[in-house]
Amino acid sequence: MERVIEVRGHIIRDNILKQIDASVVQYNGRYRVLELSVGDQVDDESVAKIALNLPEDKLELILNELINLGCTIPTGEEAPTIKLAEKDKVVPDDFYSTTNHATEVFLNGKWVRAKHQRMDACLVVKGEEVQCVKLRDIKKDDHVICGSNGVRLVLQPTEERSSEFSFMNNEVSSERRVEVIVKQLAEEMRDIRKRNGRIVFVAGPVVIHTGGQEAFQNMIRKGYVNALLSGNALAVHDIERALFGTSLGVNLDTGSVVRGGHKNHMRAINAINRSGSIAEAVADQTLKSGIMYECVKHQVPFVLAGSIRDDGPLPDTLMDLIEAQARYADQVADAEMVVMLSTMLHAIGTGNMMPSWIKTVCVDINPAVVTKLMDRGSAQTVGVVTDVGLFLTMLDKELN
Repeated sequence: MERVIEVRGHIIRDNILKQIDASVVQYNGRYRVLELSVGDQVDDESVAKIALNLPEDKLELILNELINLGCTIPTGEEAPTIKLAEKDKVVPDDFYSTTNHATEVFLNGKWVRAKHQRMDACLVVKGEEVQCVKLRDIKKDDHVICGSNGVRLVLQPTEERSSEFSFMNNEVSSERRVEVIVKQLAEEMRDIRKRNGRIVFVAGPVVIHTGGQEAFQNMIRKGYVNALLSGNALAVHDIERALFGTSLGVNLDTGSVVRGGHKNHMRAINAINRSGSIAEAVADQTLKSGIMYECVKHQVPFVLAGSIRDDGPLPDTLMDLIEAQARYADQVADAEMVVMLSTMLHAIGTGNMMPSWIKTVCVDINPAVVTKLMDRGSAQTVGVVTDVGLFLTMLDKELN
């Protein structure tokens, strides 16, 4: 069957044609470029019309893939195909799998924006609404949208962007001037704070090891941190630093190993266990400083997601993975910006929960971490390759 698709967007910059070629070849098909109109300026959209010739049983598969790349299928406004889920957590094989881009469904004669946008979910019709629902949350007889008919992506949801993210150019390079990026980021953060928007930080224990703790505490005090998502390690090392002046037994002021300091992280966990929780340790004055202390004192919500490697863990650490995912998703749902600080696992996990219009910054000394995050669908991410402690110190100074 031959079908004509229309592609709008940054076709050349984002290598869309190359991706289309790979998808078509995968299904032993052919394609012809009928029209190609390239924008005059760097930020202008390009438009291409492409004829696909594919086996009939592969056509729907590749159309789904191409829609996820941002292609539009000029079939007019037609009703989507809706099928019932046969049982809990099971959907028809041809279900539509969402991206993190804003998605609309042609329902009852009008385009309806899907709610709870995230990647790798199903589209479920509930009354007059369409919702993105994770496979594990599907219930028997849910009305699941299948195929690509009546589904479109909105790649530039300008109504959700109150200002342009000027330095979000999807480059990952250690040669970019960090000072310039920090200045632009600080300006964005000030604007978000003025309009009472939410800025969420996803942070790893490297924040403590690299000396970024004090700067991060200052940012909490000044109201630039509206939620903290992390694992057990950040909280343990932060509390160890607050109680004993070390992180993993190393004195962060002198860089020297403290005799017997190898057990300090366990002593920190033990102290919090004695109080009952981090908040209770603040209340009974066991904990008097640090990032977790500032979160409690300034009522900044935090979520600690556990893993198989955790010592203790702290009583606040969620060892139920599903619950931890849900709590993470709740915090980023209405965020305007998410800043990820040197934590590959939690950064990629959080990225998978976020719609593409949330401004996203990933800071790591290893450029591969930023690349992996972008490769897994969070293409809106701007990568900053630098030391996290240095980055936070510069950002805190700029925010002053």
